[in-house]
Amino acid sequence: MRFGASIWPWKWDPPYAEAIRRIGRAGFRAVELIAWDDEAFDEYYTPGEVRRLRGVLDGEGMQLSQFVVKTAELTSPEYAKRAEAIETFKRGVETAVDLGTGIINTVVHYPFAIEMPALTDRPHVQTFGKRLPDGLDWQRNWDEYIAGLRACAAIAEDAGIRYSLEPHPFRYGATTDGLLRVLDAVDSPALGVNLDPSHLFAVGDLPNIAVQRLGNRVFHCHFSDNDGETNAHWRPGMGKIAWPDLLTALVEVGFDGVISLEFEDVPGVSRGVAHTQGAYKPRVEAGPDFEAEYRIALANLTELAISAGLAID
Repeated sequence: MRFGASIWPWKWDPPYAEAIRRIGRAGFRAVELIAWDDEAFDEYYTPGEVRRLRGVLDGEGMQLSQFVVKTAELTSPEYAKRAEAIETFKRGVETAVDLGTGIINTVVHYPFAIEMPALTDRPHVQTFGKRLPDGLDWQRNWDEYIAGLRACAAIAEDAGIRYSLEPHPFRYGATTDGLLRVLDAVDSPALGVNLDPSHLFAVGDLPNIAVQRLGNRVFHCHFSDNDGETNAHWRPGMGKIAWPDLLTALVEVGFDGVISLEFEDVPGVSRGVAHTQGAYKPRVEAGPDFEAEYRIALANLTELAISAGLAID
């Protein structure tokens, strides 16, 4: 098992080579990369840049733990948009394989591809909700979603890699029960979970119990903390998640993957140059105060992991 870091809180937008080196210097042995949109495959993840990134990873002795892609239209009522999302996923799988990772990741999806309000906004607004159009066919949307996930899982399996789904609020698969329902319906050994306790805790799940129920379908982890009021991403220990219990549960299910730290709501975080949600404003690269949060977390989590019985590479 290794501790790693998601690239985007360190540097939201590409290029990513120097951010990978910085993460390595901070003591992490793995990193995640992301394609924010389809253009990233043509404009950034070119064959030459992929070779360069692999060289950086090899030079730092780091693993690419997973490659993240965006397929928001996989639940669209329109067939053409769903097909386009599957094609995006296919390009993501090809890039993931070229980059040398064994896991491709997406978040779970909003029903009907209708975006919901950000949970982090809920404490600050008088009314929090979402009005949906009349006449939505929920069963059809679910069936089409499962068909799309089956197609994606088959693409990943044919390429020799796995597909991790990450739970997010207000989506299919937002909770442990929702994830189990999705996994059961798709019925593919290539499909599993990127366990993100910050999202599960905020929708009423206890992360250690989620791990025990999901078992060996936990392929990868994102670690960050919050108080359960929203799905904010703080440094572990700054919220209310019971980290010793979660790490012990990972030992019990035989987890031997990467725990990737993803702190999107701590001082100095990178938020790119475009407008993004949250209290922290656009910033091209993370600051030194942000890096300090990661170093503190790595030391604390390493101690807790060893106490729980996890073997750290």
